[in-house]
Parts: sequence; C-alpha cells; structure tokens
Amino acid sequence: GVQDHQLERQSLFIEMFHEMGMKTPNVDDMRVWLLKNKQTNRWKTTKATSAAIYALLFDSKGEASWLDGDQGAKITMSNFTIDTNNELTEVGTEYFKRTWPKSEIESEMGKIQIVNRNDHVSWGAVYWQYFEDLDQIKTYEETPLTLQKELYRQIITNDGPKLESYQSEPLAIGDKVIVRMVLEVDRPMEFVHLKDMRSSTFEPLSTLSKYQWQDGLGYYQSTEDLATHFFIDYLPRGKYVFEYPVVVSQKGDFTNGISTIQCMYAPEFTSHSNGIRVSVP
Repeated sequence: GVQDHQLERQSLFIEMFHEMGMKTPNVDDMRVWLLKNKQTNRWKTTKATSAAIYALLFDSKGEASWLDGDQGAKITMSNFTIDTNNELTEVGTEYFKRTWPKSEIESEMGKIQIVNRNDHVSWGAVYWQYFEDLDQIKTYEETPLTLQKELYRQIITNDGPKLESYQSEPLAIGDKVIVRMVLEVDRPMEFVHLKDMRSSTFEPLSTLSKYQWQDGLGYYQSTEDLATHFFIDYLPRGKYVFEYPVVVSQKGDFTNGISTIQCMYAPEFTSHSNGIRVSVP
C-alpha cells in the first residue's frame, strides 16, 4: 500500500543522508517520524518492516546507537523524584507502576518533568489511573482522541418522530432513547476500541453483533450485557458519529456510565466521555 512505500522511502532517505554525513539530529528527526508512525499503525509488509528497523538501528559512522546507553530517565512530580534505574521494570518494555495513597496526591503532581540522561532519543509514556463516580466524570479532550456522548429521547409529533436532547429530565418506561457518540481524531490510527457503557435501565433494540459501514468508516459492533463495543481496524483522521437505539425498561436512579476509546497500538492514546445520570421515576 501507499503507507508501506512511504516507510521504505523514508528508511532509504535516512540511510542515504546518514552516509552523506548529515548531522545526527536531522537524521534522528527522520527516525522519530518512523517511530511515531509505528506508534499508531502497523507496518504491513516484511519488506517495509525490515527497511524501517534497519534505518532505526544501523550505524556506519561510529556514532552512538539508539540501543547504546542504559541510563534510565529521571522523573520529577512535585516533591517526588523517580529514578527509573532504581525501579523494578518489565523486561523489554521497561514498564513500571507507582501508587500513591489519596492523602499524598496533589494537583502539582500533574506537572511532570522528565530528564533524558542518554545522548540519544528516549521513548516512553505516562499513564494516570484513579477512581471516580461514573456520573462525575468529565469529558477528557487533551489527547489526539476526543469523545463526546449524548442521549436523545425520541418523541412522536404530528410530523413524525423527532429527537429531543436529554439533559436531566425524567424518563418513562418504554421511552426510546438514542445513544450518540461523537469521535474526533487528529491522526490516522489502527486497531481502535470504543466501549460504551449502558445504564441497567437501557435495553438495546438490536443485540446482534455485526460489521457496520458508514461515512467511510468500517467497524465491528458487538452488544453485550453492560456495554456496546466498536472495534475499528483503521480509523482515518476526521470526525465520526456512532449511534444506536435503546429502550427504558425499569424505574430507578441510574448512572449511564461513560464511553472510552483507546488505540491498542498506543495505549497512551485514550480518552473518555462525560458521565450521565438517568432518572426514571
């Protein structure tokens, strides 16, 4: 495909410019492009993969390889300093986890400083995990993925059925509700999983799992007891709308849950929608 030709061409340019004596920072920037491409996409052919790996690892000028040096990063968060050399990390990925009790967490810890102690590019990501009531969660918009969730109640008028935006007004048993998710992505991604949690009062009208195609996007939709899943092989840059109908089935005060989306190739590229409260008196 076109992407594989781009990979091979970029890899060839890296090798050529390196042999011509171009300064290392410029060549390294071209190598970073290869890594950023791999972050959210797969390399589809053996030829393209081999060319990219060679461009990333070869060294004909006696300069430091990206695999040389084993100085871990130094991470500073507020009053906490983490030296990754002293952490028990996972072999290969160098992944590690640090947990703080609620009493020690402060807002300044959100400002993270990372010092790379090697003389070449380092690669990594930081994940935050925390607990919160589902209906108190706000939309997170600071990643390449942005997800908004809305509910619409279908009402019957003399002109036919119309959709009315749901805010917090009570619903009634038998009401038909449309769950709508609006997804925006700023770069192409592969193997993306969208999970929409449902309130226990909502029963989906369609329970059949099937492949869908709409607005130039193909995905596999799977309906389960607690959530509806959308599995997307390839997600081009753009804005997309997902919808499915449900019916109110029982009385009570419910949390409708949130929608979450994550790129399986780059788990740090994840986002979630806001939480919604549903009342059926």
